[in-house]
Amino acid sequence: MIEKDIRDRLAPILSSNKDKAEYIEIRLEESESTRIMYRGREVEDVARSSAVGGNVRALVKGGWGFVSFNDFGRINEWMSLAISQATHVGKEKSLFTSLPPVTDRVLADRAKKDPDTVPLAEKKALLDQYNEAIWSIPGIQTSIIAYGDGRKQVFFANSEGSFIEQNRKDVNLRVAAVARKDSEVQQAGLSLGSKGDFSKIEGLHDEIRKMAKLAVDLLSAPKIKGGEYTVVLDPVLAGVFVHEAFGHLSESDFLYENPQLKEVMTLGRRFGGKHLNIVDGAAIPGLRGSYKYDDEGTPARRTYLIKEGVLVGRLHSRETAAKMGEPPSGNARAIDYRFPPIVRMTNTIIEPGKASLEDILSDIQEGVYVKNWYGGTTSMEMFTFSAGEAYMVRKGKIAEPIRPVTLTGNVFSTLQNLDGIANDIDMNQGGGCGKGGQFPLPVSNGSPHIRIRSCLVGGR
Repeated sequence: MIEKDIRDRLAPILSSNKDKAEYIEIRLEESESTRIMYRGREVEDVARSSAVGGNVRALVKGGWGFVSFNDFGRINEWMSLAISQATHVGKEKSLFTSLPPVTDRVLADRAKKDPDTVPLAEKKALLDQYNEAIWSIPGIQTSIIAYGDGRKQVFFANSEGSFIEQNRKDVNLRVAAVARKDSEVQQAGLSLGSKGDFSKIEGLHDEIRKMAKLAVDLLSAPKIKGGEYTVVLDPVLAGVFVHEAFGHLSESDFLYENPQLKEVMTLGRRFGGKHLNIVDGAAIPGLRGSYKYDDEGTPARRTYLIKEGVLVGRLHSRETAAKMGEPPSGNARAIDYRFPPIVRMTNTIIEPGKASLEDILSDIQEGVYVKNWYGGTTSMEMFTFSAGEAYMVRKGKIAEPIRPVTLTGNVFSTLQNLDGIANDIDMNQGGGCGKGGQFPLPVSNGSPHIRIRSCLVGGR
């Protein structure tokens, strides 16, 4: 357990080492989590775990030292080691944005149903029902259910005088069904989460049965002929698109080290029409990527990445902000005490437009409507995503279902071709983001329905 008088203990350690480095921070963390996993009809894993640990990070002449530990009794020793590491690698001027000191205590969001109050047996009983719902549909070959919840208490202190305690909770659920007939295999999935509200994953029996039936129905759906189509994306797939294809390009730790991408991602460059606005921010309340301070003690904010079609911002840690001469955005995040913070997204959103879904469908003579997703890859500005569901659009109406398709393209030309944004919006809070060996970090992404002209669709 972390001691209650931790601030009094850390303050003299930081003070006595302050002159040995240009910046020092300490992060101490206590966490508990539950994991339940099903594969097919059987329970594969049920586990409850806890962890207590911390880290020290020090900056000397542009070099970083980082030490993670589980023994709190030797913090002074770990700090000396981190400072020694930084001294050995530091060979240039340190660039690190200074911030005024903050003292604050942030409690976890209040939930309708706190997962800590739900017995493990009750959690498993609900998942048993969901597994039965999947297997009540004939034609299912296998299934996966992955549930997780956790709580975390983090203490942050630095040589600038900040001391911040933050508490958070998280719940997530991923369900997938795989159907097979002869050599044909199709799948459907569902993922959702919340900032610590167990009720958000209750009452999904009908939705899960529909998901399993969809996997079976896809076995007999026709395949589309591959080519360029006008495509309408639902909020889930559009949110994944903006996160994966564009959001990662806005993370400045990758950007400032890549001259080619830095030239492309020039502030003031137009990437889309005036109807296009993309924002990221942990200050958007109530979402899985929301918090009050990042893991460097920077207050959360909303950062416009694209405003009225023009690139106006990017995501920063305190170091990347200083190196690029821009303000820190509060996007330095670490998945746990074993890792240093790196630049990560929080809640990444395409803002709603003024049109209705019917409006953006109305003038499409032949196109494709795609929903949900179950995979994808990105490489620099190129992307490929697999839709979870697909339907033909004929004469302005969503028509017959087809086999799931892939969408491939260049994110910059795709943003230019994004010519319709509906006035609805939905948030995808399932799953998590991976980067630099840190996975799964809680994030969310969202969007209205969007229309893309001339999108390459993969089919038969």
